[in-house]
Amino acid sequence: MGVTDLLPRSPAPPLPRSPAPPLPTYAIISLMSMQPYVLASQSPRRRELLAWLDLPFHAIAADVDETPLAGEPPAALAVRLAGMKARAAAQTTPTAPVLSADTVVDLEGVSLGKPADAAEAWAMLTALRGREHAVHTGVALWDARTGALRLRRVTTVVAMRAYSDAEIAAYIATGDPFDKAGGYAIQHASFSPVARLDRCYANVVGLPLCAILALLAEHGAVVPPTALALCRQRLGYPCPGPDWGQALQPG
Repeated sequence: MGVTDLLPRSPAPPLPRSPAPPLPTYAIISLMSMQPYVLASQSPRRRELLAWLDLPFHAIAADVDETPLAGEPPAALAVRLAGMKARAAAQTTPTAPVLSADTVVDLEGVSLGKPADAAEAWAMLTALRGREHAVHTGVALWDARTGALRLRRVTTVVAMRAYSDAEIAAYIATGDPFDKAGGYAIQHASFSPVARLDRCYANVVGLPLCAILALLAEHGAVVPPTALALCRQRLGYPCPGPDWGQALQPG
């Protein structure tokens, strides 16, 4: 099934919401005293969000094959790719801890990645219009000391507004959709495609900071107490509370 198969369908029923688990309590040392991290991403949005934590890091590209496996659910794809990116970056920076993330838009079980061209962006945005979908982001931390890989996943339910064809055309003309999962940016001021969402705004942008904080705490970092307030302030979103995500075991 492809994205065009989803165009004539009626809105999907709401996806299940689940409470977030508590933040792990493994804090030992402060972020600023730690060895700099590597962010396995060239996304400017992820670099900006991670910088809010005052975490010492530098970003590198992590090129992996992002093709879904046969029958692979979107949530599993996001986690698998995040792990692959962390491991790929660790090959070039073996002594530094690596953070990575991958975001997949899930429309009735169909994975929507980055559109390859304007026609695919149009198909995605038309399919998403006026309907609910899920945004899954897998985040990973590769521990250079032990070789262990820690994984978490955050899922946010998003409802799109009924934007017009003219709005879609104008947005595609900006070039913004082409490096975004699902072909849209929630934070795009003029298009503003989202009507409402459940829980984590930063997850839809591409880096769920609460889940990153949970990974850092597991890694032995003291989480700054102002981090969550800073996220709320800078995103301008009335966050209902932290979403640490679901801890997962590497496959």
